[in-house]
Amino acid sequence: MSVLSGKNILIGVSGGIAAYKIPLLVRMLKKMHAAVKVVMTEDSCKFVTPLTLSVLSGNQVLVSLTSTFKAGTDEWNNHVELANWADLMIVAPLTANTLAKMATGLCDNLLLAVYLSATCKVFFAPAMDLEMYQHPTTRQNIDKLISYGNLLIPPTVGFLASGLEGLGRMEEPENIINQVAQYLDENLPLKNKRVLITAGPTYENIDPVRFIGNYSSGKTGFELAMAAANLGANVVLVAGPTNEKIAHNAVQRIDVITAEEMHKACLLNYEEADIAILAAAVADYKPMILHEKKIKKQEEVFDLKLTKNQDILKDLGEKKKNQLLVGFALETNNGVENAKTKLRKKNLDLIVLNEMSDQNSCFQSAKNKITVIDKFEHLTEYPMKEKSAIAKDIFDEILKRING
Repeated sequence: MSVLSGKNILIGVSGGIAAYKIPLLVRMLKKMHAAVKVVMTEDSCKFVTPLTLSVLSGNQVLVSLTSTFKAGTDEWNNHVELANWADLMIVAPLTANTLAKMATGLCDNLLLAVYLSATCKVFFAPAMDLEMYQHPTTRQNIDKLISYGNLLIPPTVGFLASGLEGLGRMEEPENIINQVAQYLDENLPLKNKRVLITAGPTYENIDPVRFIGNYSSGKTGFELAMAAANLGANVVLVAGPTNEKIAHNAVQRIDVITAEEMHKACLLNYEEADIAILAAAVADYKPMILHEKKIKKQEEVFDLKLTKNQDILKDLGEKKKNQLLVGFALETNNGVENAKTKLRKKNLDLIVLNEMSDQNSCFQSAKNKITVIDKFEHLTEYPMKEKSAIAKDIFDEILKRING
């Protein structure tokens, strides 16, 4: 499976004839199981239609800072949200005009607004006529982009739109992909690291048809597993009952049902882990007695005696050697103080606080709002965002500790 599998790739298309190659680039990336979104300048639409790229990418193609809908109302296209979505950005073809604007910080269209907001790695593939490419200002602008941390995909020698032959032809889509993939493979921050992640709820059986559980969907844990795999890690994902799915050859999924089963799977894989993230919503208690047959409805009041489950996070904290251990805290009140207490008691390096008081957060939601607290009790608050973005934020915090 390609290193681009599961990556969120944003393509910026400027107005050059080489834009005719972009549908093939999008198609190839999709075949590699990458998620693709496209931003175009107005001039680029003269060379390839937004509809073509929308069909191939499976996403709406954005051209301007606002979109007008049937009701006649304008809606703002959030360039910051789009930039944060991307794992990497490819600007291709990059014309001399857009190159100059990127180099000098001009921002007069959506593509430039997204570029200036991007914190991910940006690749750029120039495409222009021979004399334009060799002009000193073009060379200076390319050097500026490289000095900002962007990565050049050099043009090749070939026939140009002017009819001349020389240097300035945009690299072919297959070679663009190969260069991006090679860079990612060589620079993945978690390459050769092992990451243990738990996700979803646990179910504690009462009888053959009933159980104690919770509303956890497992989405955050699965997003964390995909994020870790995309960063180069080998991932063991211990998942409770969930409908979530994941497709990545670097992820080994272990399905469990009860807290006891999850506890065993975690202990089995913890010693070899470099990082452990316990995102599962594990049941604190289980029934003392497991009834072999369905309990009949007879009594007006039915007492169910419970006993504590093993504390997976606490046990891993006690066994911790060189692992970086991350826990989660779901709180309905006194969130920060309760999370800090859990952080200390369970020997964690980081704890991720979810507070149920926030609407549209935590269980069964596509979005969440978190606060990350480190072992020195420093707080970092993140606004409400997609859980895929939350997973990236959590790994940003982890990478700071690993690389720092």
